[in-house]
Amino acid sequence: MLRAARIVYRGTINKRVVKEAKSPLQNLHAHRNQLSRVNLLRPLPGSVRCYSSFSRLPLRRSRLLTVYLAPQTHRNFWVGRLAARLLKLRYLLLGSAVGGGYTAKKTYDQWKEMFPDLSQYKWIVPDFVWELDEHINFDKLSKALPDSEDLAKLLPDFEKLGESFSLLKGWLTSEKFSKALPNYEDLAKLLPNFEKLGESFSLLKGWLTSDKLSTALPDSQDLAKLLPDFEKLGESFSLLKGWLTSGSGDETAFKATDSQGFESSDKQYKKATDKEKVDQLQEELLQTQLKYQRILERLEKENKDLRKLLLQKDDKGIHQRKLKKSLIDMYSEVLDILSDYDANYNTQDHLPRVVVVGDQSAGKTSVLEMIAQARIFPRGSGEMMTRSPVKVTLSEGPHHVAMFKDSSREFDLTKESDLAALRDEIEVRMRKSVKNGQTVSPETISLSVKGPGIQRMVLVDLPGVINTMTSGMAPDTKETIFSISKAYMQNPNAIILCIQDGSVDAERSIVTDLVSQMDPQGRRTIFVLTKVDLAEKNVASPNRIQQIIEGKLFPMKALGYFAVVTGKGNSNESIDSIKDYEEEFFQGSSLLKKGMLKAHQVTTKNLSLAVSDCFWKMVRASVEQQADAFKATRFNLETEWKNNYPRLRELDRNELFEKAKNEILDEVISLTQVTPKHWEEILQKTLWERVSTHVIENIYLPAAQTMNSGTFNTTVDIKLKQWTDKQLPNKAVEVAWETLQKEFSRFMTEQKGKHDDIFDKLKEAVKEESIKRHKWNEQAEDSLRVIQHNALEDRSISDKQQWDAAIHFMEDTLQSRLKDTESVIRDMVGPDWRERWFSWTYRTPEQHIRSETKNELVKMLRVNEDHPAYLASDEVTTVRKNLEARGVEVDPVLIKDTWHQVYRKHFLKTALGHCNLCRRGFYYYQRHFVDSELECNDVVLFWRIQRMLGITANTLRQQLTNSEVRRLEKNVKEVLEDFAEDNGKKINLLTGKRVQLAEDLKKVREIQEKLEAFIEALHQEK
Repeated sequence: MLRAARIVYRGTINKRVVKEAKSPLQNLHAHRNQLSRVNLLRPLPGSVRCYSSFSRLPLRRSRLLTVYLAPQTHRNFWVGRLAARLLKLRYLLLGSAVGGGYTAKKTYDQWKEMFPDLSQYKWIVPDFVWELDEHINFDKLSKALPDSEDLAKLLPDFEKLGESFSLLKGWLTSEKFSKALPNYEDLAKLLPNFEKLGESFSLLKGWLTSDKLSTALPDSQDLAKLLPDFEKLGESFSLLKGWLTSGSGDETAFKATDSQGFESSDKQYKKATDKEKVDQLQEELLQTQLKYQRILERLEKENKDLRKLLLQKDDKGIHQRKLKKSLIDMYSEVLDILSDYDANYNTQDHLPRVVVVGDQSAGKTSVLEMIAQARIFPRGSGEMMTRSPVKVTLSEGPHHVAMFKDSSREFDLTKESDLAALRDEIEVRMRKSVKNGQTVSPETISLSVKGPGIQRMVLVDLPGVINTMTSGMAPDTKETIFSISKAYMQNPNAIILCIQDGSVDAERSIVTDLVSQMDPQGRRTIFVLTKVDLAEKNVASPNRIQQIIEGKLFPMKALGYFAVVTGKGNSNESIDSIKDYEEEFFQGSSLLKKGMLKAHQVTTKNLSLAVSDCFWKMVRASVEQQADAFKATRFNLETEWKNNYPRLRELDRNELFEKAKNEILDEVISLTQVTPKHWEEILQKTLWERVSTHVIENIYLPAAQTMNSGTFNTTVDIKLKQWTDKQLPNKAVEVAWETLQKEFSRFMTEQKGKHDDIFDKLKEAVKEESIKRHKWNEQAEDSLRVIQHNALEDRSISDKQQWDAAIHFMEDTLQSRLKDTESVIRDMVGPDWRERWFSWTYRTPEQHIRSETKNELVKMLRVNEDHPAYLASDEVTTVRKNLEARGVEVDPVLIKDTWHQVYRKHFLKTALGHCNLCRRGFYYYQRHFVDSELECNDVVLFWRIQRMLGITANTLRQQLTNSEVRRLEKNVKEVLEDFAEDNGKKINLLTGKRVQLAEDLKKVREIQEKLEAFIEALHQEK
């Protein structure tokens, strides 16, 4: 082949030489230029293409040798020889490359089979590595990276790396490769210098934490979560290097695995049985997992301390950033508003929250406390402690504190005294929420817990599901618990944390059936097996626990299965001691050693991370859809308001209450504007109406029966003194208090302008409560008694005007009494003959008897006009016999009763006639003349009564305007303040479709605005 190529080449050269010989001078220059452009390119013998793991860096390219071939017209044999050698070298290189590539591929496959499968160790890498792109803006980060000179310091030494690959090439092409692999010392030379790598990472950490990246990276709080401790990471790589390069023989997994490829080690390894191999590999794997778990826990603890310091610096204002609510706090506020919102317009609450359900005493509260890292809930031995749902909002903060939604007090969870106070407060709130006769309540208690390292989420602890009711429980306790649990679990976006007691038989579980009904596909359920330490001791077959964790025993399905230990059953254990006990148990547990449980399925730490991750995924997937639903609801409510109340402003219940409050206070102030004259007229008139009967019946009539003026005055003085000491002051105060109430009610019910009846119920309730609270000053009666005594003791009428006023007062009083008496007699005797004839009315038999009795008594009075007020027994007998003679049977009691009214009428008519005679008697009274025909002592009595009424009214008016009206105004303000704080009162007193529509519209707007703010903050966090 080479000879044929040489002959062809020589022939070609000879032809070209012959042609050039014909015109050697014409084309010589052009021929040289043409041949000078012919370049034979080949790589340098020593050029090596360097391999680099940094795929973005440009690779070094070898320099090419340019060969210039000048035209040779002579010595054609030298050119052919050179071509033959070049062709021979090319084929040699091509064959070597093909053979070497095949050998390298085969060697790589053998090495790949010898290395163990490290995919199961993926859990060692922290989650933050996979989530870096979600939290870091790499566009801004690329601009903030250091210069190329500084970055070059981080790159490995490619010259040494090339030497390592050259050495590897020597091993692959050597004869030793067919016998055995290189020893561990040579293998160690291939590994990079992990100590220098750790220093490089430390330098990188310094750049990442510099001020240049303040705009590219997230906040310090989020950055602290993402950055591990790179110094400790360098030590970990050094430890990994030592683990790979340490040991000899069959002590390490790599050595045992490598020996499978060599005949010499095969014979020694085959001595062990398959069971020993499996046990050895499982033990080594467990030890490796525990070792790296401890490393990760140490790194997490350091990062936790770092985050705490950063959060404390933020609280002190070092970074001078505006304080804003955290994302989880904003979300919790939306849930609080939704819990108070009554979904009357088919807008249900589908926002995610973690619902903790389980059988009673299954360990729900203990799991929640481990996640919150504090013993915050009351505890009882076998007793139902969770009597109402408790919503716990977990978030990260510099201090470990807890706070109720409706309280400003912070409980320091690092102090045992505050923990005890918090547990007592939760228990008190639970008992208050339970209505009379009930055991559990659907009313939610809202609590927030903050602390360093706490996963952000919202959990709701529900009462434990029971199968049997005990004594003292309400009959509907079981059904109420089921209804509360279903109400929370039927939310399609709620994450169900199903707690199952591992120490009891699985067949006794109630909650698993309930969960399987609410989430049959298990798309939002996380199963937690508690008390695994007791289960491992008591369960005869450990495979049963494995079946539970794998989801093969219970009919329910779940996203994940976890096994936890929440203490030894001692309520005084601290969270740290429980964590240590849990870690110690799983390190020595045969369940983990035998592979029945996986490392990521144990401990409450892994549980809280998984629940938080699932919670936020559900929030991001559903919150925008819920916001759109409330947006549509808001549009519908606004349209309904415009159609029904186009001219009214949208006032919710609180705004309506404030409006009514201002109106009521204005009306109370109007009491101070009542004139003194109006007060006194009302008081005097009302007081006389109240005491006139007593004055006529008990003072005037008995005194009028006396024979002379001295006895009359004496009787009047005695009776007036007794009346003033016992009854009159009290009656006067009652009259004043009733007058104040009437005036207050008149102002409250008086319509001013356009009346809005929506406030009527509230105003009536405020009026009644204010009157109930108001008490008249007790000292007023004592001072009033003295004033009334002095007024009644005065008998001197100074002028004719007062005398005429007294006569007029007496005349009006007597005429009023006479009319009342005649009305009573008319009712007793029935209609007279005119009414019977013209109105066709008839008397009843009793009225006929009374009419005949009245006529007989009138005849008696006509015979003796000075007859005393009482009938004698013989007079009663005479009247009865006279009536019987006319065929009228009558009872003596009826005769006396009729006589009382007949005599009263006779007396009042006589008194009125005497009153007319006394109009001219002032002259005699002023000069103290004694005339039996003009003894006007009754006029003096009525003047004394009238004067007492005027003085009493004036005194009461002063007390009203000076103190009582102000005290009433104060009471009204207190009542309004109490009603303002009592939402139940406002709901009962301000009712109606208009109020409810405005209230729903306000709540929907607030929910939508807070959801939009939360969604905006959620997008910013991404």
